[in-house]
Amino acid sequence: MKKPGRFFFIVESLLLLIIIWQTLQNPLLLLLIGSGSLFVYFALRRKKRLQKGNFNLFLGIILILFGLLNNPAVWLMLIFTILFIGLKGIEISGIDFSNYAFWRKKQMIMVQTQESQNHDGKKKKQQWLGNERIGNDVYEWDDINLNVLSGDTIIDLGNTILPKKDNVILVRKGIGRTRILIPTGIGVQLEHTALMGAVSFEDYETKLRNETLTLYSKEYSESSRRLKVVTNTLFGDIEVFRV
Repeated sequence: MKKPGRFFFIVESLLLLIIIWQTLQNPLLLLLIGSGSLFVYFALRRKKRLQKGNFNLFLGIILILFGLLNNPAVWLMLIFTILFIGLKGIEISGIDFSNYAFWRKKQMIMVQTQESQNHDGKKKKQQWLGNERIGNDVYEWDDINLNVLSGDTIIDLGNTILPKKDNVILVRKGIGRTRILIPTGIGVQLEHTALMGAVSFEDYETKLRNETLTLYSKEYSESSRRLKVVTNTLFGDIEVFRV
């Protein structure tokens, strides 16, 4: 969003309305917050009576906090505020925490070829965490669909021949880097969405902050063999190289 401050204000205002509505619908919460407000009011009026005033002020604050923290919308407001401030602070500072990630574990996918097979009803169990290597045995090219929770992924297409049609690689990932090695002569379309991460596509490099990017290789329109790469990542980089 071009104006994150306005977005933050709108969301916080909506959450505040929900807090008020939920409080009015719950007599116990309304009683706690009302009683606490009265104690705070009387404490502020009795500034000369320090001991009693301090006790009333402390009791009033405790009652108000207890009433508010029992409202689920208050927790949603706090979580959204922390996430917004944290992500905005990272964006302003320009720090890339992916360079210091401790979760990076390598996943290698080597794609090769063999005679055509019937893929109807084929099931394939996916590994969300840890090291994985697919393609030790020869097999024909088939569209790739990966779901990875955490870890690095390497997809090497140097050992296969793509059919003369539109081929697809789909990667959904939580955290980690994705590297795709593609032979020359193949037209590539990249559609990448990331909450935070860098993009390296042939000679093009950029960084994304909650954005979607679409790129095409130079020979895409003339190529008989095309590859569409669709990736969705929360935190991580995408790299597309020629081999």
